[in-house]
Amino acid sequence: MRIYNTLTRTKEEFVPLEEGKVKMYACGITVSGEAHIGHGFQALIYDIIRKYLEKKGYKVTYARNYTDVDDKIIARSKETGIPADKYAEMTIEKIDRVMREMDIDDPTVWLKATQNIANIQDFISRLIDSGHAYAVPGGDVYFDVSSFKGYGCLSNRSVEDMLDGVRVDNAEEKRNPADFALWKAAKPGEISWPSPWGEGRPGWHIECSAMNRAAFGDQIDIHGGGRDLIFPHHENEIAQTESLTGKRFVKYWTHNGLIKVNGQKMSKSLGNSLLLEDLLKKYTNEAIKFALLSTSYRNDINITDDLFPEAERHLTEFYRIIQKVENACGKGSAGNAQIDERFDKCMDDDFNTALAISDLFGLFKGISAKLAAGDASCADDVMQIRKTYSLLGLFKKDASAYLEEVRAKGAHDEVQIPADIAKLAEKRWQAKKAKDWATADALRKELEEKGYCVKDSKDGYTVTGK
Repeated sequence: MRIYNTLTRTKEEFVPLEEGKVKMYACGITVSGEAHIGHGFQALIYDIIRKYLEKKGYKVTYARNYTDVDDKIIARSKETGIPADKYAEMTIEKIDRVMREMDIDDPTVWLKATQNIANIQDFISRLIDSGHAYAVPGGDVYFDVSSFKGYGCLSNRSVEDMLDGVRVDNAEEKRNPADFALWKAAKPGEISWPSPWGEGRPGWHIECSAMNRAAFGDQIDIHGGGRDLIFPHHENEIAQTESLTGKRFVKYWTHNGLIKVNGQKMSKSLGNSLLLEDLLKKYTNEAIKFALLSTSYRNDINITDDLFPEAERHLTEFYRIIQKVENACGKGSAGNAQIDERFDKCMDDDFNTALAISDLFGLFKGISAKLAAGDASCADDVMQIRKTYSLLGLFKKDASAYLEEVRAKGAHDEVQIPADIAKLAEKRWQAKKAKDWATADALRKELEEKGYCVKDSKDGYTVTGK
């Protein structure tokens, strides 16, 4: 199994620090707002990575955090009048609920910044004692970037490049403009904790380093997060942790791509954030997963108007085939090891879900052919697909229940009809006008097998997804 390591910019053979065991950490959500599709994508990816490592026989301890105190949360607290800690708790409850609707499992260990204040302060004290950090009179504490020679190793940028075009806060208090806050002195009315440097709260970067060390010790196998975290967040994590321990902090750095909406980066400022809760009202969780996993996790995903409807259409077609097979031949018994082996081959190449998803089209075409030929082994193929692809969160539902869920959501009404489908529908209409009923019926059946429904009227016909 090979994993792309952001640190080395190459795919490397996966060999954990301790044989048979994997320590994995993924940066979770800053709970200043509800979960959007980007949060869902990242949570889904690392849930799948964890599950695949377990399938390979590793004992995986997977930790994930909630950043439940930071500037954005404090700002939302002021806007809403809800105390920051209560606001964070309420938001976490909402996020947990929607992640369960997405059928994304909890990590082995949940971590929260506010539950690790003592660990964070101990970490900072050790950095000060070793000369890597310093306190200033106002109560802030900064990490001295110049004290860590490897700074920039993950993002492959010099300190000068990092500062270019970046606003530097409180420059007059710092030894170097690139130094970053480990502890922030409290402003009036802000949530805070007592510390050796005065009332305050932790900086964002130190939270993950301290929680990681509390959960796992000095070193971990895999650290994950979105590509936007490479700098400064993960770069700063490396500097803090390795300055404290003198050891290589993470063996494999992994980063998922970002979400774009119609070619633009998704952001609140652009007003194009897609909340998971809203998407789940329109599409099944399996369709959302199918769409997201059809691209390599390291690549950006461009969400166009037809991305989720098209994914739902494909899944509907697959579930219709499953329904026919299970009604005709039962649910299988032996399985098909070749399907599982092919899936593992895809996933062994840096968790290539896109290739595994693309294989489904050929597999279901073969299953349909077997069913038409009366070959009952198609039931074993379906059984194996259900078992194997459940790791991706797919084909976990009863076929009839899934198809009914799709009809209830009405998502397919929004599907843009592909040109080949429109051509088939027009051909059927012409056959019907010519009173060639056999051809018209055959074409209707073909359209239905592809996941489309034709409705005739006195004025013509319409085609919709089923």
